[in-house]
Amino acid sequence: MLVLEDGTRYRGRAYGATGRTLGEAVFATGMTGYQETLTDPSYAGQIVLMTAPHIGNTGANDEDMESSRIWVAGFIVREPSRIVSNFRAQRSIDDDLVAGGVVGISGIDTRAVTRRIRSVGAMRAGIFSGADFELSEGEQLELVRSGAQMKGLNLSGEVSTSERYELPATSERVGTVAVLDLGVKTSTLEFLANRGFDVVVLPQTTTAAEILEMKPDALFFSNGPGDPGASDGHVELLREALRAGVPYFGICFGNQLLGRALGFNTYKLPFGHRGINQPVLDKATGRVEITAHNHGFAVEAPIDVISESSQGFGRVEVSHYDLNDNVVEGLNCLDIPAFSVQYHPESASGPHDANYLFDRFRDMVIAQQQQNGNKN
Repeated sequence: MLVLEDGTRYRGRAYGATGRTLGEAVFATGMTGYQETLTDPSYAGQIVLMTAPHIGNTGANDEDMESSRIWVAGFIVREPSRIVSNFRAQRSIDDDLVAGGVVGISGIDTRAVTRRIRSVGAMRAGIFSGADFELSEGEQLELVRSGAQMKGLNLSGEVSTSERYELPATSERVGTVAVLDLGVKTSTLEFLANRGFDVVVLPQTTTAAEILEMKPDALFFSNGPGDPGASDGHVELLREALRAGVPYFGICFGNQLLGRALGFNTYKLPFGHRGINQPVLDKATGRVEITAHNHGFAVEAPIDVISESSQGFGRVEVSHYDLNDNVVEGLNCLDIPAFSVQYHPESASGPHDANYLFDRFRDMVIAQQQQNGNKN
């Protein structure tokens, strides 16, 4: 049984592990990339509904994992594939869900649930199967409503690495980038290494002093789950790094934290952007990119004017915005070497329209190195 916070109930079949799970119900519109979705740390604490009706036909493999485990709190599908049919498959998604202890549900009208979430907004939910299916309706609803709200929730500590580790550059070396792991994806690290960076991945507890002591050529904040408004420590860390002149690039959660560091507010979207078919306008080129998204929060900034940072970082412009609802999808600082995007240019399952942003980051770091060299 899927139970939503507003009391709506949907009966289906157990899928994956059986038992009880609680989280925020959200929907993802991608027709492919379900394994990347499941293993994306940004989905921690969320019960993910796939709007595509048929999920699992290409199975699962080790190569497409975005992290070492499944992070979603629960999984909702209309029709799971009965067989796996792909030369790259090593197992089924159901196998991975069971192994990871992830409770799911199938055989329900996912279109109806999606329309409900779009009308009411993302809300707390629970999936109950096995012995927990026998709980009364009142008991199930009480458990759902006692769950944590995503607004005000800091989840960085749950998804971040506990120890520092490094990846060497896989092309002509540019320098070292310090990556604050707030839920980083494997593909992000690979893209950075492919652009000539020695990648040093740091726990989210790392301090500004520790980062500046490393003297990195650049700083990167990753994607991640939770409310950016509950990450004051990371905002202050970023401000110190920006004041020290360290070039910065942020993705998703890293975009929201840059927005806060510059003095903008963030807010929770009604039901968020999740999927691989979101149209975004790059204001610099006028080009419309089809992009991958996974965010329930956004930066509050004017999209048609250049703003002045209230924190003393100079002029800031919105570089990208979503054509569906005008939500801010990118920030560009005009007086310091820093920019960020809300969507996922590293999306391994595609689309790959925004891969150029890693090249832009590389070029910015090289330009800053040359500028510093001229000063010296």
